[in-house]
Amino acid sequence: MVAPSTPDEWRKISKGFEERWNFPNCCGAIDGKHVVIQCPALSGSTFFNYKHTFSINLMAACDSNYCFTMLDVGSPGRNSDGGVFASSGFGRALEGGCLQLPAPRRLPGGEEEVPYVFTADEAFPLQHHIMRPYPGRHLEEKKAIFNYRLSRARRTIENTFGILAARWRVFRRPIHANIPKVISIVKATCVLHNWLKGADQRVPGESRHYCPQNFTDAESENGTTAPGGWRDEVTEADGMREIQHLGSNNYSLISATIRESFCEYFVSPDGEVPWQYAHVRRGFTSQTPANTL
Repeated sequence: MVAPSTPDEWRKISKGFEERWNFPNCCGAIDGKHVVIQCPALSGSTFFNYKHTFSINLMAACDSNYCFTMLDVGSPGRNSDGGVFASSGFGRALEGGCLQLPAPRRLPGGEEEVPYVFTADEAFPLQHHIMRPYPGRHLEEKKAIFNYRLSRARRTIENTFGILAARWRVFRRPIHANIPKVISIVKATCVLHNWLKGADQRVPGESRHYCPQNFTDAESENGTTAPGGWRDEVTEADGMREIQHLGSNNYSLISATIRESFCEYFVSPDGEVPWQYAHVRRGFTSQTPANTL
């Protein structure tokens, strides 16, 4: 699995998010998981995490079709208290401008150039190239709409991890192997996931076996979300679990301005989708499946 390395490759991913999830300038969705392992010999508390299990961290990004585009796996589970993203290879590459993302471009119908970004949940920091939700529960409507539109794009990585955990049963319980072998297992399953997901996409929906119809979250025409079938097979008690906090909540004025640009775009005639207002007014949080992993 070769990560995207040119602006054109990132633009192709962005086009998928714009066409399928109505989120322009999006190069992927990112998230992190604990991969639960048997306690390594003589490791002390190095791999002991806040869930009182032993684990290594898996950081990943995906495209709009639930395929992994980047992986960073192997850091000790103990490092999940805010610095795991910044210290990951992906985090360092993003911060250092080494991912070869395309130059900023105008949002459709807009005047202002906006950088290409990754979508993430509230565990991640708000950064120049990372968009996370507005905090709080009682938000003004345009901010609630931004959070809803962000969640639609971000759920791709949640579903990607869900498919992986449901189909590869090595993740149903702690992995009994040394750390190098665990890392190899995780990488191998992610590559095979991409290969099988790609094979599925070349056949009609009713003929798909790896990720059949209704196995991922599905959205109806009025914006309500039906939970995907993988959620019936994967629980928090399994061998892949959520990382609670991946970075500082401190952010720059530039990052806040970028988020505000997306926020304004999503309520503009060029950027809105027909069902978003009714969806937000009835409370989209009640319609969005909880993060099972």
